[in-house]
Amino acid sequence: MPGAVPMPAAACSILLLAGGRGQRMGGQDKGLVSWHGTPLIAHVQAVVRPLTDDLIISCNRNQDRYRPYADQLVSDTEADFPGPLAGVLAGLGVARHPWLVVLACDAPLIDRELILALMAQTNAHNHPVMARQAGYWQPMFSLVPCTLRNPIEQAWQQGDRSLQHVLLKHPVRALDFADDDRRLSNFNTPAFLEG
Repeated sequence: MPGAVPMPAAACSILLLAGGRGQRMGGQDKGLVSWHGTPLIAHVQAVVRPLTDDLIISCNRNQDRYRPYADQLVSDTEADFPGPLAGVLAGLGVARHPWLVVLACDAPLIDRELILALMAQTNAHNHPVMARQAGYWQPMFSLVPCTLRNPIEQAWQQGDRSLQHVLLKHPVRALDFADDDRRLSNFNTPAFLEG
């Protein structure tokens, strides 16, 4: 089929990051905030569920509500919501496949083609892949080889808390998207939910 996205060469686990503090949402658990009558996590899960047999959700509260959406749940090893990198480390620790797709729970406009495009970037060099839009990296849309677990853990122990910064310490492959591609929109403030 012309324009079809190839299936990935290697199996991928998928991690949905839902462990944040939700400050810009007034402290609400973002993944459970309703959009069009359905929690944000459900919109994302519906797209990725058919693409993996290892769907992981990183959450630090409301585990009972997240459990039906995932094969595995993980939580940060440190208290007080230390950020997405903590969730990625937890996901890398349990991933059943060699590659981990990292996605935010508040990106309900993603589609199958976007996820398959990320998954198709698996490579023999174990280079991470990150979406890039208008010249800006989008670390919440990444593909991370599980072989990077130890280097990422070392960076964490040295005080680095930025997923983007940690990934860019390695030869990152860019997956470029158009400036106006709304699929990469993060619904991280109440205003987004009104659309």
